[in-house]
Amino acid sequence: MQSLNTWFSRALLVSSAVAVFALCLAAKDFVKPAAQPAKTYPAHDDHTDEKVAIGADPYDTGDKAKIFSINFNEHGLLPVFFVVTNDGNQPISVSNMQITLTTANRDKLTPEAPDDIYRRLTNPHANTAPPLPLPIPHKDVKGAVSNKQRDEIESARFAARAIEPHTTQSGFLFFDVEDIDAPLAGAQIYVSGVDDAKGNELMYFEIPMGK
Repeated sequence: MQSLNTWFSRALLVSSAVAVFALCLAAKDFVKPAAQPAKTYPAHDDHTDEKVAIGADPYDTGDKAKIFSINFNEHGLLPVFFVVTNDGNQPISVSNMQITLTTANRDKLTPEAPDDIYRRLTNPHANTAPPLPLPIPHKDVKGAVSNKQRDEIESARFAARAIEPHTTQSGFLFFDVEDIDAPLAGAQIYVSGVDDAKGNELMYFEIPMGK
């Protein structure tokens, strides 16, 4: 009976350890920040007549960037939380949206596509070295992007195609700022290609990032 009790106690201890380990892994899963109305962010442009606002919140400090398991900064990437709020009564389309981060030195940066982010993570000098062959393997191997990293990037990035009435959509944009000192000082984000329900393009948005 004592041996049975000892075996049961050990089994219970192992089960508890496994459960705690699983909870620890789950706690490290990426959770996208809850978006607030775009006009509440310090960096935003609010088109009151069109009832559409766009905000941008850079995650350029260690404290904010710790929501990611990936250290984007050490790979020369700047995550920017991008928020679009539609306070109108009709949907808007962002499927043709074009976004440009223009620095004070007139560098024009566009958001990196997922494949470009993967290349940067596996090759810090991806801009100067030949690109890795595609598709990048999905299995976790040395020098490849892990499934966890892929899932994090896909979960984080802005992927909305339309914004329904009285709703907000959000996600991260990733800009390549390697070798650019203070990329946000005096910078602007320009957004065009936002269309109303009739297909008419709204006036472009200009978001000062110096704030």
